[in-house]
Amino acid sequence: MTQAAKLKKLKKIISQMPSVLIAFSGGTDSTFLLKIAQGVLGRKTLAVTAVSATYPEEELAAAKKIAKSLNVRHKIIRTKELRNKNFYSNPVDRCYFCKKELFVQLRSIASREKISFVLDASNLTDKKDFRPGDRAKKECKVRSPLQEAGLTKEDIRQLSKRLKLITWDKPSLACLASRIPYGREISSRLLRRIHQGERFLRNLGFKQVRLRHFDHSCRIETPEKDLPNLFKRRKVIIENLKRLGYNYVTIDLEGYRTGSLNEVIKR
Repeated sequence: MTQAAKLKKLKKIISQMPSVLIAFSGGTDSTFLLKIAQGVLGRKTLAVTAVSATYPEEELAAAKKIAKSLNVRHKIIRTKELRNKNFYSNPVDRCYFCKKELFVQLRSIASREKISFVLDASNLTDKKDFRPGDRAKKECKVRSPLQEAGLTKEDIRQLSKRLKLITWDKPSLACLASRIPYGREISSRLLRRIHQGERFLRNLGFKQVRLRHFDHSCRIETPEKDLPNLFKRRKVIIENLKRLGYNYVTIDLEGYRTGSLNEVIKR
């Protein structure tokens, strides 16, 4: 199916919904979904952004700016997954408990506002990775119209570029807890350290980067094309990451890839 056909299918799916609430992070996928929903349903679209220590604080400012530019109603909520031992103990299905916390809140808002459907922005490419949060999505009857329309991540980027959305080439963002190996307890203090390290690396010019945490050491992931620059800047990187508390600073020679911590459970 062509991208044009997929886009047409997406619009048809949304047009059959009287009103929608969209879980909106401000990333490439949710911005694209919000743009299309607003074009189809107008004021019957509500964007809701969740705030917690698991996401970089600067993402909220970006989400607010995008929602305003799209002229969409926008609500901010605070999720409390870090109070749930099932989440902060960091089991393999940690994502389920985070998503359940989010979707229960979204369902409550939708009920109060008499909104027909709650949507998330999962795309077809996401199905290739381990996604325990999908169970929460089913339990809370959250729909994923991008998946239903057969849209991949690359489709969404190309269509977003044609729509002149500033997020078309925005690096993929994942919950900061995904930087911590399963079984290692998650805390707001640890999430802040990881956030500070990644922000430092992004300020050096590394657009797509992950800082994987391993107690006294960390592992940096960037796309392969950025590895030479990473080696070139290694002295300043080592100095700053050691200042954050890491004794050893390592580089992943395989480069950045989504869900690298899940490789352990797939073996």
